[in-house]
Amino acid sequence: MNIVDFSHSSMSLLPPLVALALAILTRRVLVSLGVGVVLGAFLLTDFSIGNTASYIGTTAFGLFIDDGAINSWNMSIVAFLVLLGMTTALLTLSGGTRAFAEWAQTKIKSKRGAKLLAAFLGVFIFVDDYFNSLAVGSISRPVTDRYYVSRAKLAYILDSTAAPMCVLMPASSWGAYIITLIGGILASHGVTEYTPLGAFVQLAPMNFYAVFALIMVFVVAWFQIDVGPMRKHELNASHCRGFDEGDEDKRAKDLNDELEIEESKNGRVSDLVMPIVALILATFFFMIFTGYQALAADGLAFNLLGAFENTDVGMSLVYGGTIGFIAALIPVLRQRLPASDVAVTLWIGAKSMFGAILILLFAWCIGSVISDMATGKYLSTLVEGSINPMFLPVILFMLAGFMAFSTGTSWGTFGIMLPIAGDLAAATDIMLMLPMLGAVLAGSVFGDHCSPISDTTILSSTGARCHHIDHVSTQLPYALSVAVVSSIGFLVLGFTGSLAVAFMTATLAFILACVALSWLSRRPQVATAKA
Repeated sequence: MNIVDFSHSSMSLLPPLVALALAILTRRVLVSLGVGVVLGAFLLTDFSIGNTASYIGTTAFGLFIDDGAINSWNMSIVAFLVLLGMTTALLTLSGGTRAFAEWAQTKIKSKRGAKLLAAFLGVFIFVDDYFNSLAVGSISRPVTDRYYVSRAKLAYILDSTAAPMCVLMPASSWGAYIITLIGGILASHGVTEYTPLGAFVQLAPMNFYAVFALIMVFVVAWFQIDVGPMRKHELNASHCRGFDEGDEDKRAKDLNDELEIEESKNGRVSDLVMPIVALILATFFFMIFTGYQALAADGLAFNLLGAFENTDVGMSLVYGGTIGFIAALIPVLRQRLPASDVAVTLWIGAKSMFGAILILLFAWCIGSVISDMATGKYLSTLVEGSINPMFLPVILFMLAGFMAFSTGTSWGTFGIMLPIAGDLAAATDIMLMLPMLGAVLAGSVFGDHCSPISDTTILSSTGARCHHIDHVSTQLPYALSVAVVSSIGFLVLGFTGSLAVAFMTATLAFILACVALSWLSRRPQVATAKA
């Protein structure tokens, strides 16, 4: 089927922008994504009804079958979600969740401590952002619920520690991917003064958004800074034990899912801790092992970075999820709980993930449409022309942010924008190579954070069991504040060429932003939240 080329047309922006606007205005994510898919299909097929139906069918089929075989990446993520849902339900049935929450209450004495627990776990579990959001959410949710932390606040903590940590750490799925891209860029432009890994390490402090987004999480948790919609959710959670005000059907569904499982009174703390530890260690092991297998198949010697560059993240998650599921089943078998209760619990756990899986499938579908619309290519053309090189870092930050927001993918933005940044630096000022690459990395994470159609946004709300659009709207004030700080940093970096001066300036801007947010959070409410 021939499709229309929109790579040089602003029409390529229409499907993602319509989907984003509808999702924000209506809060009906599936309908909004579906409208974006249909609109994009009509445009790509020149409004042919028959070809539109064929295109949508082929795109949907491709989510499950790719080149005559099972789409291993998509299906492995779906399988991991189902496994994690069943594992979480088993942890509740065995009483491990209750025991951990009671134990944590003796160690964690405040709402602040509950939020800091989630933040620290988010920092330490940095192997993969999907895994981070879902695993940390499972561990932290019982504790944050016990101390009346809203699910929206937990989702913010998960999202703002997962991607920022992954993009800063070389020993992560993100780090390995970025290092591979950087290596190609450096080689193509004859840059030899640093290795790809060395360049990645030097880029880390230039990624102002990731650095200050992480710091912002701890500032928000410690100083209880709640602004915008987050304030309403936090006030409401103080009365509702963590269930956010919003879509009443979703809220009732979450409540029923949790209360349908009768928790065992014989649970132990280890019944929660050991399955989660097994899940983490097994996933980490299989990421290294599948990377080793890929290296061996190519006749290459094993090294840790090479393993992460070639790892099969999707299958590693499935293998790790299976080990975690088995570890969660052991306490249930030890307590000899009725088989009927176990079967019902497994169904409840799997069912709890169906909503997230549907949203992911629709997000992947519109991602294919956006790719065919060449939205990223069109946006990349906006930086061409006569632009003062000193403005390029901040321009690339903003453009990468808008691209990731529109397309819902930071990895796709990396793939398109990093080579463009390298070409611009080579054509203007090679000394700005790293600042430009850092700006693209920072902007990609920022746009991905804010996008309702991003899979990491969806999985962060899933890990927290928070309404998807509630998470998007409550995170925006913090993400935009850090984006302003980052823009100032990149502007100074472009003009001075000094990382130290730029970082100090960005730090001062960050402090001012935190003071402003703190002042806003202390302003009296016009009306109090409902109980």
